[in-house]
Amino acid sequence: MTEAIDFHEMNRKVIDEFRTNEGKGSGIFADAPLILVHHVGAKSGIERVAPLVYFAEGERLFIYASKGGSDENPAWYHNLVANPETKVEVGTETFPVTAKVLQGAERDEYYAKMSAVQPQFADYQSKTSRTIPVIELVRV
Repeated sequence: MTEAIDFHEMNRKVIDEFRTNEGKGSGIFADAPLILVHHVGAKSGIERVAPLVYFAEGERLFIYASKGGSDENPAWYHNLVANPETKVEVGTETFPVTAKVLQGAERDEYYAKMSAVQPQFADYQSKTSRTIPVIELVRV
């Protein structure tokens, strides 16, 4: 019998570790840039935090609604679309951002850039027929 993965507990541990270690992760996240994205439930109104691997280019920050190549977008994506004004934690800094979903060629460009540095993202896209959304987190 396979044990189910408790993603809420796993995320809680990653978030605690991130905050304890000044934005650094371990295990599968040891060499990955991590960001904590706060988001408010589109239906519930409850604030949650999602630990995500992100891509930075200068001051620009990008996250990817890959959900490991699932055929559906993650809940946090729907929450950010409904409530784009939020905040993020990067390293030891917390600051406000506005989430902006990229479209067309710009989306494709930043998905390719992430896939070049984090090859698993190319794998995620190959597993699903949906176009995985790219979200820019614009500092306010």
